[in-house]
Amino acid sequence: MPPKNTQPKYRQIADYLREGILDGTFPAGQPLPSEEALAKQFGVTRPTVRQGLTELRASGLVEAIMGRGTFARSPYNRPSFTYPRGVRRSPDGQYTEADGIRWTDAEKPTATRTDAPLALADLLRIPPGEPLFTYDALQTADQGYLRQLHRTYVPFSVLLGTKYEETPPPPAPQLYNALAELGHELHFTEYVRTRMPLPDQAQALRLADGVPLLHVLRVTLTTAGKPLTLEELHLPGHDLELAFGL
Repeated sequence: MPPKNTQPKYRQIADYLREGILDGTFPAGQPLPSEEALAKQFGVTRPTVRQGLTELRASGLVEAIMGRGTFARSPYNRPSFTYPRGVRRSPDGQYTEADGIRWTDAEKPTATRTDAPLALADLLRIPPGEPLFTYDALQTADQGYLRQLHRTYVPFSVLLGTKYEETPPPPAPQLYNALAELGHELHFTEYVRTRMPLPDQAQALRLADGVPLLHVLRVTLTTAGKPLTLEELHLPGHDLELAFGL
């Protein structure tokens, strides 16, 4: 007699669908059994079925299409969005993002004064507690389907003796041109990691349970390697890839 499956029901549903997708029982691009059918098959409620589907969505094996249902995805499929990373400089000296995505602010960006915590101070090579200008923006693209949280930090020490000492500079990416006007030749370094979102981040980005974040840190530096600004980007991690030119 085979051993009894003691896993939670939602995990059993996820395993059943995962095996079916990987062995071709549920071909990529084809609809999966309905929530009602899976609930009846496993003797559970529809919220339990959705919990199993959420686990698969986080691993990129299913895609929910509003009004049509949930569809299988091959583990070898490319994500729906490719996000080229980098900053370009035009012949007239203007800096622009390499992604070509037309981001718009979903809400008016907020500007605040904060003190640098230890982790940020280390990246910016400034003393912990040094004051920073901080900008926060929720941005959208592709008719709101793609969303990102964009935070920019500018140390006060970078702006001393400039026209921005009393009036804050614009947020990125316009910030790059403002720094260039101050005589800086800019270079950029990015650090990319994944983690699970905080509740307010999941709500702002409309993430389902179990979906991770892509957390991008971009440091803007001078040619001598002195950090000038730091940006934090939080993006959905389930249907997006980052592309870097080397």
